[in-house]
Amino acid sequence: MRSLRPRRLVASLPRVTARLAATVLAATVLSVLAVAPPAQAATVVESYEVAATVEPDGALRVEATITPDAAPGDLVQRFATTLAVPDRRAYHFTVTDIAVTTADGADAGATVTQEAGATVVTIPNPTAPIRLGYTVRGAAFATQDTTTVSWRLLQGLNVGVTSFDATVAAPGPFVMVDCAAGPPANPGACGWYSGGTHDQQVPAFHDGPRGPGEVVQTVVRYPAAVVAPNEDLETLWSLDRAFSTRPLPLALAIGLGLLGFAALWLVHRHLGQDAGGADAAPRPVATFRPVGEGQSAFTVEEQIRPGHVGTVVDERVDPVDVAATVVDLAVRGALLIRELPRPTPFARTDWEFVPRGGVAELRPFEQRILAAVTPGGRVGLLSEVGHEVAGALGDVQSALYDDVVERGWFVQRPDETRTLWTTGSRIALVVAVLLTVVLVAFTSFGLLGLVLIALSLGAGILGQEMPARTAEGSSVLAGLGVLRGQLLTQPTHEMPHGHEVDELSEVLPFAMVLGGTERWLDGLVATDIDDATDEVDLAWYHGPQGWQLADLPDSLRNFVTTLEGTLVER
Repeated sequence: MRSLRPRRLVASLPRVTARLAATVLAATVLSVLAVAPPAQAATVVESYEVAATVEPDGALRVEATITPDAAPGDLVQRFATTLAVPDRRAYHFTVTDIAVTTADGADAGATVTQEAGATVVTIPNPTAPIRLGYTVRGAAFATQDTTTVSWRLLQGLNVGVTSFDATVAAPGPFVMVDCAAGPPANPGACGWYSGGTHDQQVPAFHDGPRGPGEVVQTVVRYPAAVVAPNEDLETLWSLDRAFSTRPLPLALAIGLGLLGFAALWLVHRHLGQDAGGADAAPRPVATFRPVGEGQSAFTVEEQIRPGHVGTVVDERVDPVDVAATVVDLAVRGALLIRELPRPTPFARTDWEFVPRGGVAELRPFEQRILAAVTPGGRVGLLSEVGHEVAGALGDVQSALYDDVVERGWFVQRPDETRTLWTTGSRIALVVAVLLTVVLVAFTSFGLLGLVLIALSLGAGILGQEMPARTAEGSSVLAGLGVLRGQLLTQPTHEMPHGHEVDELSEVLPFAMVLGGTERWLDGLVATDIDDATDEVDLAWYHGPQGWQLADLPDSLRNFVTTLEGTLVER
């Protein structure tokens, strides 16, 4: 007889229950647990009768009476203890208190073994009814305000079953009953089930015949106050789950990324922008002052040197700033750069630095450079003092950074600002990586960790742009922009008559930093109007025998490349 209550299939259950029940009913894991009957096994179990009881704590106590036919052979039943479900999760069941006895209570000699994902009970050659008792924990699932007890009372048997009957008792009323039977991968409807009627209060189930390995699954739902859930749900790790793109993780990752990068932009806008910015009035740094008709002299304001210029422009002390300072010291008379003849046609060119002491006042960074190229006040050879120059770079940079702060062009030393941000971003990166490892290992919010890593890297990159100029520094930068335009456009032939070489030489170090070096070198070359050699015609640069002023562009390029290479290789 079918139930007098309206039949409710799994598809009609609330969403959470439907997913659970459908998963349990359709699990393919159990299909691999089904075993084919061995050669001498019993061909069929005449009846498989179950009296199950649900405890208040959700434990399911099962007492089964198995009646085999007269054929000899071992009876094997496998109880699945692991059931994989969608979204990379798995339910675990514990089968304990297993006891197998004969009808009169004697030990049936069964053995119990544990395999991967299964508990296996082997009963040797039963020829009379036997009793199999066991307790299942983990089969009571929380479903909203109720508890659903779902278990395959028939499963993993190595022989077929002619008739299956079961009852499931509980310490209180149930609110839903269902049943499925058939192949483990695709069970269908049971033969019949009933319960909750006047003559059948306890849910009862009937099915059969069933083949080896086929299942009968009972589903009974109780109020949560009657039966407590005891499900054991494990979240399985996978890369796609750890970096889930479901709406919630994806929305949180996108939201955090937008907020984080917006915060970095605001920080840079308020802390990393120059005071005055693009609206700062240009402050003259150097200019070409008219001294006669068609003549202009190059005049530098307030002892601003090429090293200062390069530092203000890009907030760094670069090798080109050091090379330009060396040339500037030579032009101003502090030293002489002498190009040496090559000992062989294929030997590398070398240069001497001859101290002159012709400059009374030098800035600390200039003193350090001069001391490096002329150690102990003696003539220095570039190939030999290269390590001295490279070793002095740190001191030169520090002195220049102090100088630009002392002049009021920066609020803080640019290198200290970058170091502060770099250190902070590295700490943030370490924290972000550790947090990402935790998120990836235990949650599906790995994308959040990637966003945090990206924000940490972004902070490190942004930190390189955080040094901020003061209003005075912004004015100097604007003035340097004007000077650069002049260096690129000012006619090189309009230097004061009789002082063309000196004036062009004074411009050269600034052009090395701001641009236009080639045109000012060409201007120097154009002052040579005879065919005589010019080894010592320049006061600040001497060439080897046969050297002419036309060789200066190549000579100076080679010198600067060699000197900068020494600094880069430090």
